[in-house]
Amino acid sequence: MISFSFNHIALSVKDVDVSMAFYQKVLQLEEIKNTASDSKTRWLSLGEGKQLHLIPRPNAEIKTNKAVHFAVATSDIDAFITHLIALNMEYSDWKNTPNKDYVRDDGIKQVYFQDPNGYWIEVNDDTL
Repeated sequence: MISFSFNHIALSVKDVDVSMAFYQKVLQLEEIKNTASDSKTRWLSLGEGKQLHLIPRPNAEIKTNKAVHFAVATSDIDAFITHLIALNMEYSDWKNTPNKDYVRDDGIKQVYFQDPNGYWIEVNDDTL
């Protein structure tokens, strides 16, 4: 049987500098070296060897919906929600209720928000 592990997620972005600033400010991700090429694609660490790649595509049409998202987990989601509020970031629950978190049936608390390109991001407290 072949086994897999998650490596990275790549997003097409209109302005790589604006997107970098967003992810560094909101998720406090650290930029890491793009070892694949000398392109303008920039990489961020998601921890544990996982990466977020931001690929500049200024003329690409980006269409998303909330069902197409990526999720990261934190052990202190309440502190993260306070961080979003301090940044005046709009967030919602799964049902699009503004500035509200959601607790799933399995007890996991989550919030959703969008990056400058419209990509949806979920932050939850599923750290087990």
